Amino acid sequence: ERLFAGAIGSLIRWQQASRPGVLPDYDEAVLRRELALFPEWYVARVLARAFSPDEQRLWDALQQLLLDSNLGEAQVYVHRDYMPRNLLVGPDGRLGIVDFQDAVMGPVTYDIASLMRDAFWTWDDDFVIDITIRYWERARVAGLLNHGDWANDFGSFFKAVEWMGLQRHLKILGIFARLSLRDGKPKYLADTPRFIQYARATAGRYIELKPLLRLLDAIEGE
Repeated sequence: ERLFAGAIGSLIRWQQASRPGVLPDYDEAVLRRELALFPEWYVARVLARAFSPDEQRLWDALQQLLLDSNLGEAQVYVHRDYMPRNLLVGPDGRLGIVDFQDAVMGPVTYDIASLMRDAFWTWDDDFVIDITIRYWERARVAGLLNHGDWANDFGSFFKAVEWMGLQRHLKILGIFARLSLRDGKPKYLADTPRFIQYARATAGRYIELKPLLRLLDAIEGE
């Protein structure tokens, strides 16, 4: 908890420093390219199948739901891989951050979603919610959450975090498949079940995303 508190503090300072025109925009074109990795690499190459016409329509509708949510947020500096293995504790206890070369200007929920739905560690839901609430409390005081009812409604904010996280989960399924199959790094494929579970858990919590559960069942033969 102490280390995560430090990670939250560093993240908020990073977001407060945001200025337009400094970093590339994490815009719709980039988000769509990332989502396209899921059918291109995970579905087509790992599962060796293609979407049927009905599945493609379902996928297109799901993409639009996620994009509408993601793009409607306040824009801040986004590290893009803000997770424990990129956070280093120095001898004086201060936090150092590495692997920020892909930083962009994008949705305010991205880095907290990345921190709490880690690529290599799974935290239980109580811990995820506890740390996310701590971020929410500090971020709204810092004036970072002046969007809709986020400053007063944690549930509304947490939904946006989860939907941002879902975009990331689907992207990473494609990236890990590509790393394994194209780049000869098979260890990444072993981590894909974590992201399928993340995606299923998120889709199961929101009625608008239930079609994703049907799509995952169909492509995985369940």
